[in-house]
Amino acid sequence: MDYISTRGNGGRIAFDDVLLAGLSPDGGLYLPAAWPQFSDADLRALAGKPYEDVAFAIMYPFVEGSISATDFRALIAAAYEGFFHRARTPLRQMDSRLWLLELFHGPTLAFKDVALQLLGKLFDHVLSARGGRATIIGATSGDTGSAAIAGCRGLDAVDIFILHPHGRVSEVQRRQMTTVMDANVHNIAIEGSFDDCQALVKAMFNDAAFRRELALAAINSINWARIMAQIVYYVFSAVALGVPARRVAFSVPTGNFGDVFAGYAAHRMGLPVERLMVATNRNDILARMVATGRYECRDVMATISPSMDIQVSSNFERLLYELHDGDAGAVSAMMNSLAQSGAFDIGDAAMARLRALFAARRVDEDETLAEIARCARDHGGVVDPHSAVGLVAARDMDTEEDVAVISLATAHPAKFADAVEQAAGIHPPLPDRLAGLLEMPERFSVLANDLAAVKRHVRERARIVG
Repeated sequence: MDYISTRGNGGRIAFDDVLLAGLSPDGGLYLPAAWPQFSDADLRALAGKPYEDVAFAIMYPFVEGSISATDFRALIAAAYEGFFHRARTPLRQMDSRLWLLELFHGPTLAFKDVALQLLGKLFDHVLSARGGRATIIGATSGDTGSAAIAGCRGLDAVDIFILHPHGRVSEVQRRQMTTVMDANVHNIAIEGSFDDCQALVKAMFNDAAFRRELALAAINSINWARIMAQIVYYVFSAVALGVPARRVAFSVPTGNFGDVFAGYAAHRMGLPVERLMVATNRNDILARMVATGRYECRDVMATISPSMDIQVSSNFERLLYELHDGDAGAVSAMMNSLAQSGAFDIGDAAMARLRALFAARRVDEDETLAEIARCARDHGGVVDPHSAVGLVAARDMDTEEDVAVISLATAHPAKFADAVEQAAGIHPPLPDRLAGLLEMPERFSVLANDLAAVKRHVRERARIVG
């Protein structure tokens, strides 16, 4: 499998190079040069298979030529053996047509574990084969950082630096990062928003000399391997509900567009998806884009669903490339407009294609709290605020009655206990395996939103000089 950049000047490279590169040298994001295809018969053959078997079937075409089938099966097995549910990503029925896909049974209680437990294993495998080292740089709005650290802690070939917005993640999210004391783990609290953190990461990758000196690698969903691993649970859940004989739709709480793009990728590979609902909080750039055809940044607002407090949705660039039939020039022009003016127009033809599959719903704070309370009252359990955003949007989906709607539950409610208690009067406890987290010592550095200062901090602590 070869990969190409959304901006057209990244050449054609193999999976192992994509894994370590993260961002293309031209500033674009990598996509497969061709999408693997799964027929109805292929999908039927996956029914009843364990998650690991479905994961191998879906992902191996993306890594073939870089990793042997035997090694890849072993990496998948190692990635998911630490999950705390036999189904890995189980479904919970909410009513006759609505299902909740629980993606929080990994070690850090968030959907990011599904991809990042595998990504850490992939980094270790490829770097060991090459006899190399890497400096992983990532930005997090909450869950990516803890999952990335859990996947990479203690690896000899990797140093990991995670930037998070100071004071804008939940206490549990922060502590899951900052209480990890492995020597290769470095947490940086940036005085700014997640978008500021993400911009700093992209700027470091776009500095060719710095990138080469420190052998930078990406852990954010700009790294194609993240998207690849997330495709699996779309297929796994859809097949469990009867696809291809039954139609399905998905509601996805999203800020950075990575998770919902994985659903689009599943659709491109042959999964019969009726609709992809983009569920946003008050930071509604994606909902406004679907409604108007204009992508326009505004100030980031703090909400009770902080992992979605984002305005610059990096992975949307991958969908733009698809909607414009691989016209890298058009994508580059839109990204340049975004950098210069904070906005761009998508175009009528591309928007018609987008709206044929995607819908969007903005969910405000009162609706989010009401949905948490509703789940506690009507379903005997609570959901976190991000999952509640997805459920509100799912209940509003305009689909026929025979379409199964799958709403993604992206985090365990205990990660956002204050919001859950506010809504439902219930303080969800952390699982026993995380007992004591709130009393453990922390280690992190607070830095200004200043590229030179962050680069200096990373250079002084990374254990590699290229």
